[in-house]
Amino acid sequence: MEVLDGCMVADLSSGIAGGYCTKLLADAGAEVVKIEAPEGDSLRRWTASGAELAPGADGALFAFLAGSKRGVVADPAVAADLELVDRILAAARVAVWSPGSPLAEHPHCAPAALRARHPHLIVTAITPFGLDGPWSDRPSTEFTLQAWSGGIVGLGRGAPDRAPVHVGGRIGEWFAGAYASVATLTARWRAHDTGVGELCDLSMLETQILGLTYYPVSFFEGLGRPFRDRRRLSVPGVAAAADGMVAVGCGTAQQWFDLCAMVGHPEWIDEGIGPGITERATEKAPEIMAWMAEQPVDVIRDLATAFRIPNGPVVHGANAPTMDHYQARRFFTTNPRDGFTQPGPPYRTAPPLLRAPEPAPRLGEHTDHYRALTPRTPVSSNGSESDALPFRGLRVVDLTTFWAGPSCTHYLAMLGADVVHVESGTRPDGTRLIAGVPATEERWWEKSPIFTGLNTGKRSITVDSRTDDGRKILHALISRADVIVENYTPRVMEQFGLDRNTVRELRPDAIMVRMPGFGLDGPWRDHPAFAYVIEDTSGLTWLTGYSDQNPVEPYSIGDPNAGVHALNALLLALEHRRRTGEGVLVEAAMVEAALNVAAEQVIEYSAYGALLERDGNRGPVAAPQNLYRAAGTDEFGRADRWVAIAVETDDQWRQLREVLANPAWAMDRDLDTAEGRRRQHDLIDARLAAWCAERDSDEIVETLWAAGIPVAKVMQPHRQTELPPLLHRGFFEPVAHPVLPTARHSTVPIRFSAGPEQFHRAPAPLLGEHTTEVLTELGLPAERIATLAADGIIGGTPEVVRAPARTE
Repeated sequence: MEVLDGCMVADLSSGIAGGYCTKLLADAGAEVVKIEAPEGDSLRRWTASGAELAPGADGALFAFLAGSKRGVVADPAVAADLELVDRILAAARVAVWSPGSPLAEHPHCAPAALRARHPHLIVTAITPFGLDGPWSDRPSTEFTLQAWSGGIVGLGRGAPDRAPVHVGGRIGEWFAGAYASVATLTARWRAHDTGVGELCDLSMLETQILGLTYYPVSFFEGLGRPFRDRRRLSVPGVAAAADGMVAVGCGTAQQWFDLCAMVGHPEWIDEGIGPGITERATEKAPEIMAWMAEQPVDVIRDLATAFRIPNGPVVHGANAPTMDHYQARRFFTTNPRDGFTQPGPPYRTAPPLLRAPEPAPRLGEHTDHYRALTPRTPVSSNGSESDALPFRGLRVVDLTTFWAGPSCTHYLAMLGADVVHVESGTRPDGTRLIAGVPATEERWWEKSPIFTGLNTGKRSITVDSRTDDGRKILHALISRADVIVENYTPRVMEQFGLDRNTVRELRPDAIMVRMPGFGLDGPWRDHPAFAYVIEDTSGLTWLTGYSDQNPVEPYSIGDPNAGVHALNALLLALEHRRRTGEGVLVEAAMVEAALNVAAEQVIEYSAYGALLERDGNRGPVAAPQNLYRAAGTDEFGRADRWVAIAVETDDQWRQLREVLANPAWAMDRDLDTAEGRRRQHDLIDARLAAWCAERDSDEIVETLWAAGIPVAKVMQPHRQTELPPLLHRGFFEPVAHPVLPTARHSTVPIRFSAGPEQFHRAPAPLLGEHTTEVLTELGLPAERIATLAADGIIGGTPEVVRAPARTE
């Protein structure tokens, strides 16, 4: 029995975000009823490549997202059909809603109306800016939301001599869908004890902020400077080798020293890493790239792997299924209805919690079945009050580091779990060390706003897990834990003696979540994985950048995307344990989560033979879509102010033409259709660029929004707090800290009607701040704790990574 068996979900969404949310629920066994207006979800006729579909045929992306669902047609103009919708809602436990279809936008199906008529329902609403407040009625696209979020320039992506580039593949929609599933499962967990539904109001702007930017507000307010103040290409990043492209990353001081040796310049090691790894790599870029250009891909990858430098192939829709690692893990599968190749699930579990893929429904295929459905009595409240902190009492051992793992456990902490973050005193969580604070400053390791942004509400203990006494402490922690989460390469946990069997002996019903970069087996099993390598090896990098240059790594989404998918699996595992009392092993490989949100590339190539390509800031939906330079200078004194404009419909084009005063060039009848505008995109870009260059970005936004055209300023990410929707929803909360100044921290991208009203109840912990407290809870007497400290088993401060001594 699948974990969500018996849970009916009414899917009133359209597009990728809602489709992916409900796909994740359907894969876990939920009975997802996709309710469409007579014309059907627009994705039924969609292909990213423009491939022609036979009459009545569904697009392959729709067939992937709608797998295992049931199909019902309801005409909002027909009273009997609205009654059918209500009959399904009465039987359902969950409704997932997004705007964009005549049915969803009918007043009868508005989220507030659904909750009023069906108070037992969990209603998950997915909108650009939230259901109410400023901008809730403003036009937007995934592209313009990237601009508002600061994600287009968030980590300094792209060369400074061209416009910054967005992350391709409509990644924001997929990421929002994964978060919407988490919101739904959270509300379901809370409702189990009460029978009361709630509204989960998700903002796609906020998911973009969490997925594409690196806690820039906390960083700016904590250290008084932005995380990045200029754009640059990653070095090495995606490099041209002698026989193709290869991806090589450099994220730590040790990796930089190893890269210096690998490319034949050990003398660079003596120069150190000041003013920073990125700056040093940029300075040496000509020599590094020249060396890469002379080596075959396989040689570079073998050397980088030997040095434990993150690396990988540059994956796209055509070559992904041919990769030896994905073949060894049997990751890709065949669509059960239409026969194309598609990704497998983003996580694996033991015991299995997911069902095998089933066919997507034809339009209205199951309408008659649900018309005959015997009316069900909705689940009623048992009178208990909902806890604003649904994970209160859940004990989590957090063995994670950097971004992917901590983002998963941070969500649990913000919603009430007791999360104990286990670190080494001498080698703590890596995000403590990457803020660029000089090691000469007192307690410099406590001054990373990135660490504070990811770890509020957690407790910290320091343990040397390489020692027998350290491992005994870990075993004692695990023996009383509900959940254990780790995101190291598999060999690290094996060195600690913490495999699944050991955990089961210590706590038979524990949920163990493992988040290796590439999985627990396969040829790439022990390869180090940072966000950029996951992006390179999944296709996310392939669609980012300009067509006349190598792809550009997003340098962001690979980590938080892994975290939110692991969180989905963790919540399913908790539900399974609640039903059965069994523990669960979750294997949430980072790259398999990324391959799922990049699924369209493999699907398009397999179904239609079309290789999707990057195209700067243009996209497959809107035409025109691009960034245009506005008048004036930015806060750094550069002529680098940009606006994002995306015209998705012919009516929006007519409105834009009116704004431009109907110039002769825009009256060409060929421009009346998206196909024609796509053919003449260069002409439109040139005209819009000239128009924007004469205007301030605020004027452009005000003018185009008034005309109903999606538009955005390309925000500097540390200015996110200036956005009215975020202020209205309280997305940022001030957090006091014992070492850093009080700074605003991002929360979660959902507003739950059942609470909480505040997510940050305690700052991120100081290194080892709670060691004595936690060990006392484990029953260790004060004398034993003192001995452990004296022996260096607990406590300690970080080691500064210095250039290794060289022998000539």
